[in-house]
Amino acid sequence: MAGKRGTFRRLVVRLLLAPVMIVLAYAVAALIGGAIPANNGWRMADQGVRIYVEDNGVHTGIVVPVFAEGVDWRDKVRPEHIADPAYAAHPYLAFGWGDRDFYLNTPSWSDIDAKTLLRALIGSGETVLHVEHVAEPRPDRSTRAVVLRPEEYRLLAAQIRATFADGPPRSQHGYGGWDAFYAAQGRYNAFNTCNAWTGRVLRTAGIRMGAWTPLSWTVMHWLPVSKENGS
Repeated sequence: MAGKRGTFRRLVVRLLLAPVMIVLAYAVAALIGGAIPANNGWRMADQGVRIYVEDNGVHTGIVVPVFAEGVDWRDKVRPEHIADPAYAAHPYLAFGWGDRDFYLNTPSWSDIDAKTLLRALIGSGETVLHVEHVAEPRPDRSTRAVVLRPEEYRLLAAQIRATFADGPPRSQHGYGGWDAFYAAQGRYNAFNTCNAWTGRVLRTAGIRMGAWTPLSWTVMHWLPVSKENGS
């Protein structure tokens, strides 16, 4: 009987430790993937198109001009797609990609619950681009300014455009008057996160970035920190 109790206790301990070990393994994999450089020879341009990468501590997004170097987002992102079209006068657009259910049901991090988070990490059938009409950001530690050469910017824009679902833009109003959600390509899961999308878009443009960036800090680690960016 004592032997059976010992076996049962060991089984319980292993079951309790399993989630911890999974989290630790994921963190180590993220550290390794985020530390391997892609486009290691890249240097920021002296002149060109100024974009921004934002980080709220969990999620990263890319902020681009509404019109620059022949790239005009007004064919995809239109004033009538947002609740208050007056916000469309802002000169920049902030793009973030992720799980549809997670985005729509968590307007703030206080709205996150275990069920929604677990569903997103396991994988979802639908994803969205969250697009906000914004003023030009002010660089700081969580908002990095990056100057791209025209050809780099066009590559970045093409990758973002390719994330929209095929066909005419399918949108719905967002959290306020300034933003909207658009049907998107791709499947979200623990390995293909919002931050992995940000890193992939930046890598495609030729920017130095980690090989795999599932967490926000694995993205921001690679972006130049200058006096302008609040160093």
